Amino acid sequence: MYPTAKQEAKCFILCQRITAMFLPIWIVRLDERNGEIFILAGEEMAIVINPDGEWEFDNEA
Repeated sequence: MYPTAKQEAKCFILCQRITAMFLPIWIVRLDERNGEIFILAGEEMAIVINPDGEWEFDNEA
């Protein structure tokens, strides 16, 4: 399974913004169960990008 073009673009933009804040990115993972990209950064920032390229903070992480 591969990320969609919208996910790739949004992931790049978000990772650039995260590193511009000097936060470490610990993991970037494509969840094959639901097709979402998961980003874990900094102390407690967790972001999910759905296949449409929309993103939200993951409050469960």
